[in-house]
Amino acid sequence: MPKSAGIDVQTTGAPQRLHATDAASTTGRRPGRRRASTPRVAWLLGPALVAGVAYLDPGNVASNMTAGARFGYLLVWVVVLGNIMAWLIQYLSAKLGIVTGQSLPEVLGARMRNRWGRRAYWLQAELVAMATDIAEVIGGAVALNLLFNVPLLWGGLITGVISLALLIVQSRRGAKTFEFVVIGLIAIIAVGFTFGVFIGPPDPAGVIGGLVPRFEGTDSVLLAASILGATIMPHAIYAHSALARDRFVPDGVRGIPTGRLLRATRWDVSIAMLIAGTVNLCILLLAAANLAGVPGTDTLEGAYHALWNGIGPAVATLFAVGLLASGLASTSVGAYAGAEIMHGLLHVRIPLIARRLVTLIPALIILGIGFDPTLALVLSQVVLSFGIPFALIPLVWLTAKNEVLGTFRNRWGTTAAGVAASVFLITLNGVLLWLLLSGA
Repeated sequence: MPKSAGIDVQTTGAPQRLHATDAASTTGRRPGRRRASTPRVAWLLGPALVAGVAYLDPGNVASNMTAGARFGYLLVWVVVLGNIMAWLIQYLSAKLGIVTGQSLPEVLGARMRNRWGRRAYWLQAELVAMATDIAEVIGGAVALNLLFNVPLLWGGLITGVISLALLIVQSRRGAKTFEFVVIGLIAIIAVGFTFGVFIGPPDPAGVIGGLVPRFEGTDSVLLAASILGATIMPHAIYAHSALARDRFVPDGVRGIPTGRLLRATRWDVSIAMLIAGTVNLCILLLAAANLAGVPGTDTLEGAYHALWNGIGPAVATLFAVGLLASGLASTSVGAYAGAEIMHGLLHVRIPLIARRLVTLIPALIILGIGFDPTLALVLSQVVLSFGIPFALIPLVWLTAKNEVLGTFRNRWGTTAAGVAASVFLITLNGVLLWLLLSGA
């Protein structure tokens, strides 16, 4: 079958992309040998793992480490709940990209008729992407400082240069090669952040008690919002739809039915979220079990030195190595998301490398003026938390619409879960804002 076999058909009133095997089934023709050459499920995995690196960025490390050091096991439930919501959200994002062949910013850009409204939406999304960049560059700089005593400003520059190299790989070698590189960094991250839990294990009773939802004052709410902002990251929602589009839509002409792509995507998202959730939980438990009540451990530097003195150099070194890999991997995904946001909403495409250079500046300014890196990381995650509704509400709305996804639209239960997640996150942000303004 020629490469033009991917065609548009009308299904329940919505334009749907029909893959080669779908076309064969509707015309009565047998797909023949085409089915034998269809890639296995394992070969279809990858986009969610790349998007999932956003859940393992330095902002996550700072938020979870600070939460564990200051409040022990209190916010375990926030990490678990955030990961459950993240599974649903990332799957919906990938589904939108696969079925429509467009990213979330592209779909929104085509539907927003008011030019100024579209620009305002782009501005908030761009600020979220910049907050992400700040967190990732700062995290890499802190890791280089801990490992090699590199000054923070120079560490930020080095992190930026290495991230440029990763973006060059993505632009020149394609999505699959980029996925392999990022997955390799994820493996380093996982080892670096989970090793310490086996050396200094948490208290099982404390972990179980931490599953009960509750807060203890304004600071715990602030950290909960920070954890959720770091777990359910707006730029990951924008990026995943684009990653799925880039990976699967060109391959759709190879005879892979949309339904099979979505089944593979569910596995992809499940694996990615299992890894991210486990690592994030281990970071909090490591701090809760070994750093709670220890002075100065609410910063990355203090946590590193406390781990060195309390558990041993091996744990502390692996922690710093994981932090470095986290910064390098996530900063490239953040730049990819930012470029997609600009292209989809403003219809302007700038080279990823140029964007990386521009968004590096705010992080270098923060490092140069001597602002507390850990505080900057935590605050950046709060900014991300406030950006979640602007990405999540349109995602749930679009994936529930028959005219957008046709037969692949959300079932009512899926839409209800998405609405519940949106309401919860918006309510948490509202409570946080009220507590901060009232000085409670």
